[in-house]
Amino acid sequence: MIKLFVGLGNPGPEYEATRHNAGFWWIDALARELKLSLSMDKGYHGLVARTSVKGQTLWLLEPQTFMNASGKSVAALARFFKIQPDEILVAHDELDIVPGQVKLKFGGSHAGHNGLRDIHAQLGTDDYWRLRLGVGHPGIKSEVINWVLKKPSLDHRIAIDQCIARSLQALPHFLSGEMEKATMLVHTSKPPRPKPPRPTPNGNASDLTLGESS
Repeated sequence: MIKLFVGLGNPGPEYEATRHNAGFWWIDALARELKLSLSMDKGYHGLVARTSVKGQTLWLLEPQTFMNASGKSVAALARFFKIQPDEILVAHDELDIVPGQVKLKFGGSHAGHNGLRDIHAQLGTDDYWRLRLGVGHPGIKSEVINWVLKKPSLDHRIAIDQCIARSLQALPHFLSGEMEKATMLVHTSKPPRPKPPRPTPNGNASDLTLGESS
């Protein structure tokens, strides 16, 4: 079961709406869902909220160390409260996934993400859960840094927000430890809606076509 939800990003208003802060967006949405407010806790180097759901203590964390030192914050809280790596879920931006898609993954490569690299170094393992929020790729490796530190287009931001809302539906499974069910729910995109039938001159519907909604 997940006891600590972490969102990665950079502190400060200049970074607030940038792609690299998608993890913060996810934690903010989770906090709204749970009716929580995060507040700064210097002991854990981040914005923190604590609650109890069905008798289980639950932590939300947004490290305020800047992305490259995210592990300092995560490790401080996890070690103090004896939270195991496999009880941690880290939400973060993912270049290799298109906006509007999200994937849940346990362990594995951090694919050059500096925040994940530091968490791995501080925890001494990558055996934690990752919620990979797609922000897309600029197509050129040299443009990656500029890409993640800029705001997404309006369409992309809407798509990211929609996938955040969808992934939050898996919260009960995260809390119960049913990670296989959580994975299935997170990976299932909203199905396309059928277009309404077009009336023919004689008043009957024909040529029913299924298509994606705009």
